[in-house]
Amino acid sequence: MFTAVLDELTRGPVDEDEEIQEVTDRGYWENRGSKATLAMLDQLLVILREFDTALQLKYNKFYVGLAKEGQPQNFVVFRPRKNALMVSIRLRPSTEIQSKIEESGLEALEYDKSEGVYRIRLGADDLKNRGEVVRQLIGLAFQEDIT
Repeated sequence: MFTAVLDELTRGPVDEDEEIQEVTDRGYWENRGSKATLAMLDQLLVILREFDTALQLKYNKFYVGLAKEGQPQNFVVFRPRKNALMVSIRLRPSTEIQSKIEESGLEALEYDKSEGVYRIRLGADDLKNRGEVVRQLIGLAFQEDIT
């Protein structure tokens, strides 16, 4: 007869397990995504640095995260694809944020309760046409992360 002594459940990209994630580089994501989606990622890094100039991209096998002074800061996570950039923004669910996303015209996927993130698919023109809404959402996530 066997007895389970400890069951452990891990959800989403966990900061403590960051060292376990296989680290990759920009070239890996250019092949998996595209140069165009990585250019969008670079534009988002400029926005992120408006909130904290020390933020850097951290290229992992399953996502591109953020780091500050070598420590994970994954309040926003990116998954470059061939024709779009998937952005996961860690925010508590609210009708106000959901309405802001819907009214902006951004392509939002269902809220991921297990990771606690709003998932948005950014296309080629979304940063140009809807960049202010993306900036606001990132700002909210940054504020929630530091409090």
